Amino acid sequence: MLQLYKLSLFSIRRLYSAVECSKRSFSIKSCEPLRILFCGSDKFSIASLQALDRERRAKPELVASIDVVCRPEKPVQRNLKALREVPIAAVARDLKLPLHQIDTFTRWTPPISAQGPINLIIAVSFGLLVPSRILRLAKYGGLNVHPSILPEFQGPAPLHHTLLTGQETTGVTLQNLHPTNFDKGEIISQTPYPGIKHGAKTVEELRDVLAPPGAQMLVQAINDCSFVPPLQKRGWYKKAQSPPALTYASKITPKDRHIDWATWTATHILRRQQIIGPLWNTTEALIKDPNGEFKEAKRIIWDQGFRLLKDECHLFPATGHPIIVGLHGSTRKVYIRTCDGHMLAAEKVKVEGQPTSEAFQAAKRTGLAPLHMDPDELRKYPHDFVAFYSPLG
Repeated sequence: MLQLYKLSLFSIRRLYSAVECSKRSFSIKSCEPLRILFCGSDKFSIASLQALDRERRAKPELVASIDVVCRPEKPVQRNLKALREVPIAAVARDLKLPLHQIDTFTRWTPPISAQGPINLIIAVSFGLLVPSRILRLAKYGGLNVHPSILPEFQGPAPLHHTLLTGQETTGVTLQNLHPTNFDKGEIISQTPYPGIKHGAKTVEELRDVLAPPGAQMLVQAINDCSFVPPLQKRGWYKKAQSPPALTYASKITPKDRHIDWATWTATHILRRQQIIGPLWNTTEALIKDPNGEFKEAKRIIWDQGFRLLKDECHLFPATGHPIIVGLHGSTRKVYIRTCDGHMLAAEKVKVEGQPTSEAFQAAKRTGLAPLHMDPDELRKYPHDFVAFYSPLG
């Protein structure tokens, strides 16, 4: 009888604990009206700002105010006289939201509005780390919408690297802001497995796919107050017997546009030019002056891009060594063989310091190939092609 009593008491305690745990799990969080400091820059962040402003107008008891922070306008073009403003600045003015343009948080403090001090900071595609000093001023800390399924593609260029690595699915992550590191916060919400099959070919297309679900995820978190402690850690990451190393989405630099003809396939080159823009190489030009001949390094920018030749070319130049084809015709093109045996063609090229021009003229003007012949000599030339003096580096 005593054993039965002890068993019943044990069962009751387990049931009580389960009920309490369930209550805690499904308890509804609440927060005071939010006074948001929104830090953004581009079209991806604009989608989140516009969604938040719709909540502000529809639910002022939930979102009391929004202040917008962005970087100041920057000089552009060679003469640095023209100024370019980040896109979110104009949107903030259209929405009649207070705008603060700063290049650093040093010696800057968030404003105190009529509704009170800022109590939540949201950073989306901002580019500056929100320091712990600023985060401590906000009662609820900070949130970030990141366009990848973290921890994959941490870093400043997740959209670019998603496409560069050929990922067909991706998603968005909502995390809290870490006080000292980018993309190291606790994951609050994330696109469910297996992610979004995006079908995008360019960064702009991928951004347009991910911006709406990112904004929706942020608004849902605001309505659920899921940023209020204690945080429920969420998120998933694909598991495999041998998990691949994570890819860090580093900032795109000129080095990422430098073609390595020894290892980049035709598909890789065409994909990269579509994603990050004009690619480049170096080669050598033969310069003639009264003191003789010498070679000089030149940078070639393929600013008009390449196209893949569908028909196999009968010419077999060395990999990465350009030839100019069509000497006897009106259209002359640069052909380059890739490491996987395909042929890429470029009708126009830009030699650094010169305007973009037809391949033949650019090569002749800068001494990239032996083309110093008059038209009559050119017509008598036995071949319809000529190679550059040097391969591409």
